[in-house]
Amino acid sequence: MDSNAGAWLVEDETAREMLERVLTERPFLLLPPLHRVPLRVGNIVELSGPSSSAKTHILMQAAITCILPEQWRGINFGGLGHLAMFLDLDCRFDILCFSELLNHRIMEAANVLRYTPDTRTSYRSGALSCLHGPISVALEDRTSFLQSFDSVPYEL
Repeated sequence: MDSNAGAWLVEDETAREMLERVLTERPFLLLPPLHRVPLRVGNIVELSGPSSSAKTHILMQAAITCILPEQWRGINFGGLGHLAMFLDLDCRFDILCFSELLNHRIMEAANVLRYTPDTRTSYRSGALSCLHGPISVALEDRTSFLQSFDSVPYEL
């Protein structure tokens, strides 16, 4: 297990390598060394690393866990039911990718792949209702990034 945890720290991992690994094993929500820090709702997390190291994907998965409810229609999603905020310095936040990940997470938890198209539509509408949870703020420069911290407590 230690070798698996060490794989998260590899800096030269490509997106393809990350997907091959993630599709075969379930990733930790809190990656080393963050698993030793008591992160709670309301904490601010900055993730840095080289290009193509799946930083955005990791943050999207964490945000999905944050915005999903703990339970919905009798299905346990294990979410927190809170807001999540992305401060996007690159102005490239992909809401379509985020909604697809959210939809997949809901379908996986509900195991609705075997249900009728009407049931799938119902669960997709549930996924859309969760989209009020993430707040994406596109920032153009460092000054606006620093100014955004003045409003963080009021938004969350």
